[in-house]
Amino acid sequence: MYHDLKKLYWWPNMKAIIAEHVGKCLTCFIVKAECQKPSGLLVQPEIPMWKWERITIDFVAKLPKTSNGHDTIWVIVDRLTKSAHFIPTRATDSMETLTRLYIKEIVSRHGVPISIISDCDSRFISKFWKSLQNALGTQLDMSTAYHLETHGQSERTIQTLEDMLRASPFEALYGRKCRSLVCWAEVGDVQLTGPEIIHETTEKIV
Repeated sequence: MYHDLKKLYWWPNMKAIIAEHVGKCLTCFIVKAECQKPSGLLVQPEIPMWKWERITIDFVAKLPKTSNGHDTIWVIVDRLTKSAHFIPTRATDSMETLTRLYIKEIVSRHGVPISIISDCDSRFISKFWKSLQNALGTQLDMSTAYHLETHGQSERTIQTLEDMLRASPFEALYGRKCRSLVCWAEVGDVQLTGPEIIHETTEKIV
């Protein structure tokens, strides 16, 4: 909030006053994830060289059922760009069903990844899943209770998703910032055309 406000406003002791105001906001207190300094040494996984080569996967389960019977979201995150797919599934879906979704939503769009980081969910340690990934040439890396840092990317994305589902903020609902006095100047259509967007994306990845 401070960074949004300081673009248009300034007053004495601005940052402290905003922090005090936000600290008293009940909605913020309920939905925001508490970020604590992690204990122990972190071992960073290998940094991806290209988009959708190295991904993380996890489930958000026990959600209210939709009209189609979906009660779970399969979260698949690209570790380089942090972009994600949120695939509706059912808790009772077999590994064969999940595999068809995986091929349709991920492999057909982004190609076969080099590695997949997941937790030790029974579906991800099944012989079927392991055999499939072995045939595709994809390395499987499992996180454990003692090495959660290997799975942090999807866990953080899931936390953001849950915050959005719980609070339903304006940007999640409409896909843009609210037309308020604070960010009035930020609303509008911005279009990037031509080959420069491709060059800019490639340069940022490099």
